[in-house]
Amino acid sequence: MLYYLFEYLDKTLDVPGTGVFQYITFRSALALMLSLLLSTIYGKMIIRFLQRQQVGETVRELGLAGQNEKAGTPTMGGLIIIFATLVPVILFAKLHNIYIVLLIVTTLWMGTIGFIDDYIKIFKKDKEGLKGIFKVVGQVGLGLIVGIVLYFNAGVTVRTDTSSSDIFKAPTETVILPAPIEEKSTATTIPFFKNNEFDYAELLAWTGEGYEKWAWLIFIPVVIFIITAVSNGANLTDGIDGLAAGTSAISVLALGIFTFVSGNIIFSNYLNIMYIPNSGEMTVFIAAFVGSLIGFLWYNSYPASVFMGDTGSLTIGGIIAVLAIAVRKEMLIPLLCGIFLVENFSVVLQVSYFKYTKKRFGEGRRIFLMSPLHHHYQKKGYHESKIVTRFWIVAIMLAILSIVTLKLR
Repeated sequence: MLYYLFEYLDKTLDVPGTGVFQYITFRSALALMLSLLLSTIYGKMIIRFLQRQQVGETVRELGLAGQNEKAGTPTMGGLIIIFATLVPVILFAKLHNIYIVLLIVTTLWMGTIGFIDDYIKIFKKDKEGLKGIFKVVGQVGLGLIVGIVLYFNAGVTVRTDTSSSDIFKAPTETVILPAPIEEKSTATTIPFFKNNEFDYAELLAWTGEGYEKWAWLIFIPVVIFIITAVSNGANLTDGIDGLAAGTSAISVLALGIFTFVSGNIIFSNYLNIMYIPNSGEMTVFIAAFVGSLIGFLWYNSYPASVFMGDTGSLTIGGIIAVLAIAVRKEMLIPLLCGIFLVENFSVVLQVSYFKYTKKRFGEGRRIFLMSPLHHHYQKKGYHESKIVTRFWIVAIMLAILSIVTLKLR
């Protein structure tokens, strides 16, 4: 809202200095600082409120070191992340931007699903929480909304011809080039390949002429799958103090770099990448989101004063998925969110191998001491802080490698 106020002061009243709000970098910096302040200062108030409401974590006996000490720790701390993200976004972002609208909807939608799940666990005393089928329905519903909007909304366009721009030509040069075209497209980016753009519509080329108009049959299911997979991956990663929040902040920072360069014609031209008009505004949201995650770590680092619960983990996963899809970097998710992938994969491997060996040998066997993977290392005697720190280091390495794909092809 402040953006519109300062825009009015600048363009209508010509108040000196108010034009600075036109810069995404300035508004992103403000969003980051405000979200940090909100999550650290008001986070304590939210934790006290949760304690008064007796919103404590019920810990299942898994035989893990230090597990019993966590019983009664306030959960639903994801409310801190949601609050500290949305307030700066509402103040500093362009609220008419379609990408910002989608991210706000994603935050509220996944936050609501997670909140209902936590509420059932705590107040209904049902350790299973919201039934899995209802979670999936909610994730699929969000995927439908995001997929339909990104495919059909006129404000979602791309430019792949940035190399034809003359912004780096010398002023004395006379260059006549065709006008750049912003077009609707289901193109995405394939990392590490030289000509690294791929259009989902091409999967329907075998159907004959006019196949492009049916691209939504591929694009929307892909969006649904990615949102469901990443949100569940973040949910599984939320198992020990600071793990999900820290690794997520690292991944989102990398996405922030992709978003900024993809939404800037100069940088996209220099890097020879797809230019996505209006997507740079997401940088403001990302700054606020990163600030809220870092501020949340103030209370969630070992020993945690609050857990994010599904209210936070599902929201985090949903936001990361939508950001990656919007900036056409969804194929980087296995690398960028490698921690989520490994945590998910460890569970799938453990369950599948247990069922297979039980059917074949009459006794279930395990690959890991416990899944997800972070519990395996706990069982091996590693302290929580060491596990989390090492996972953060791996996440940083994966984030750097992801960023390198901008030029490494």
